[in-house]
Amino acid sequence: MKTIFKAAALVFAPMTAIALTAVPAVAQTKQGLAVVDLEEAVAKSAAFTTAISQMQTTYKPQIDALNVRRTAIETDLKTKGDALQAALKAAGNKPTPAIETQYQQYQQAQQNGQAELQRMGQPIGLARAYVEEQIVAKLDDALKAATAKTKSEIVFKKAATESFGAGADITPAVITELNALVPSASITPPAGWQPGGRQGQPAAAAPAPATPAQAPKSR
Repeated sequence: MKTIFKAAALVFAPMTAIALTAVPAVAQTKQGLAVVDLEEAVAKSAAFTTAISQMQTTYKPQIDALNVRRTAIETDLKTKGDALQAALKAAGNKPTPAIETQYQQYQQAQQNGQAELQRMGQPIGLARAYVEEQIVAKLDDALKAATAKTKSEIVFKKAATESFGAGADITPAVITELNALVPSASITPPAGWQPGGRQGQPAAAAPAPATPAQAPKSR
């Protein structure tokens, strides 16, 4: 049985959706149309990349422990999945009460493993979310400044645009503005901080973090 369990090696969970609103420019150009990728702008900002690098050092013990535990859980799930596949084959691919029980135990092990890894990664995930929130707080200002300086009248989301010329992409301009507005970001959340301003409230369950090679998605 192919396992559907996926865990995280590190903490870089995807961002939540970043809304894009067209921002009028202060001056009109011949074309006046632009595209932007706000997710890319945040991910490539100096504050974000520096903070992620700092987190890899600061949280190395937790990250290493998370990776070790993930490997152990995946190994255990593979053993259980192989045993379940063998039992099903021996039964002529016909479910029996014993196989049903075995399958339920396999699913429970998946869920328990996922929950355990999320608990282990929560402090790192909170730190990353705090970094993200500091940068995204200035994203609207950065977009307005970039559209004004590039004299863009209408801005489209790049991912939703069929084609465009290289000069229409104002993402680099937004990154420049973000770097000026948020030169650095702290990786230490205040006591009791939760994403979205839920200080002092229990954190909502988060999806399993992605691997460090994956760029954050959108906020």
